[in-house]
Amino acid sequence: MRTQEDLYYHKGMRRQLVQLLQQKGITDQQVLDAINAVPRHFFLDSAFDRIAYEDKAFDIGEGQTISHPFTVAYQTQLLQIERKDTILEIGTGSAYQACVLAQYGNRIFTIERQKKLFMDNQSFPYLRKFTNVKQFYGDGYIGLAAYAPFDKIIVTAAAPFIPPQLVEQLKIGGMMVIPVDAENGKQTMLRLTKQEDGTVTQETFLDFEFVPMLTGKNH
Repeated sequence: MRTQEDLYYHKGMRRQLVQLLQQKGITDQQVLDAINAVPRHFFLDSAFDRIAYEDKAFDIGEGQTISHPFTVAYQTQLLQIERKDTILEIGTGSAYQACVLAQYGNRIFTIERQKKLFMDNQSFPYLRKFTNVKQFYGDGYIGLAAYAPFDKIIVTAAAPFIPPQLVEQLKIGGMMVIPVDAENGKQTMLRLTKQEDGTVTQETFLDFEFVPMLTGKNH
């Protein structure tokens, strides 16, 4: 069962987490402020209350995890979010990343393929406060063409390749941050920027470990 109390010691642990993320190389103050603002323990069973602010991934069921805070902060920093950006997230999961993004006040569209996780988030009280977050049950590889184009796209699962439909749904000048399978068994974080002619330039960053990005919807 999730707790919805944000107590003094929770706030203290968040401040310590922010300091740790700074030590690990997160320099964007807006990202650090967003992490500090979101009670991560809300997204986990109350049994994890005392360890919710460790820089670890935790199981949330359905073969999915809530990512390391460093991973969330790192991907958010790479997005270089601007004030009026419309953002598409592939892989809602616990909705922690979506709520971090929502701190910027931008419009967030987020897709989850696991029906149980999607339904759990519909009744998640904390998530209801974010009227700028729109949730969808669907296939992340397909994206949300009806709401495209997007200024930014973030993929929170290990992609075996760059989904062409997501590239199509990116605005000219827009950016996609996506972890793509590498030969070492991990994923390399890529940032793609869409050019005037529809092609993308690619930047390569650190290696991470994500759960697989799967096709279709899981009922």
